[in-house]
Amino acid sequence: MSEARSIGPVRFVPGGNRGKYPFVNCVYVEDAGVLIDTGADREHLKTLREGPGVREVWLSHWHEDHIAGMDLFEDLPFRQSPLEAEPLAGVEAFMDWYGMRGDSQRAYWRQTLVEEFHYRPRRASGWLRPGEVIDLGSCSVEIIPTPGHTPGHLAFYFREPGVLFMGDYDLTRFGPWYGDRDSSLEALIASIERLRRVPARVWLTSHETGYFEGDVSGLFERYRAVIDEREAKLLDALATPLSLEQIVNRWIVYRKPREPKEFYAWGEGAIMGKHLERLLRSGTVTLEDGRYRRAA
Repeated sequence: MSEARSIGPVRFVPGGNRGKYPFVNCVYVEDAGVLIDTGADREHLKTLREGPGVREVWLSHWHEDHIAGMDLFEDLPFRQSPLEAEPLAGVEAFMDWYGMRGDSQRAYWRQTLVEEFHYRPRRASGWLRPGEVIDLGSCSVEIIPTPGHTPGHLAFYFREPGVLFMGDYDLTRFGPWYGDRDSSLEALIASIERLRRVPARVWLTSHETGYFEGDVSGLFERYRAVIDEREAKLLDALATPLSLEQIVNRWIVYRKPREPKEFYAWGEGAIMGKHLERLLRSGTVTLEDGRYRRAA
């Protein structure tokens, strides 16, 4: 596990298994008692609540790994983007937002969300509005809109200590996720560039290392380059006509077959689907009889 660290009043709360999915790294603001995301180790979250105390929960976005500890704070107010209230209102809407259509996928996720992620419908008590600056007493935080990963994904810039929490723009070698129904490659790329321009001195993210100082320009470039690498591999594969199922079986995103298939095959197809949509719009790829092919 990464270590907990404090930068002024901003505390980095590491997730279990080094912040790898299904865990996330969280952020806690001391004195103000604000916890951003709830997918860290549950015992750590319980201790945090009992110790310095949590007064309010904020969400960077609606994904299951970020809300996994919400049940520990059911009596507390929470805030999120007004764009993302719907998936927290019920399990079926949650799966709709992921774009899950298959009966087996939905059955798997219906059970997993409740049993592993402690999903319960919630309604926000307030909103986090893009561009808003909130005075927390110990510091002020700017709410930065970063759509693409999800429509209402938010980053948080703590101005006085110079700390930027980027949520799932996590700078990992795996690269970005943009496989939801309403994910947007174009918006995601713009958000990566927006985050690069924030004058932070410490960068925090939701997964893996999660804590960065110094020159991070190379990490941003590598992270952004993963998108182009995936697309180049897809285009190479489409020298031969392939169905979406055949494309999924190339495992361009995850690099090898993984279990449970209901999760990983769906994710592979979702991300490849975003690339195919973009390539069809540009005329780089054609679709005929259910098969995609690189245009001549």
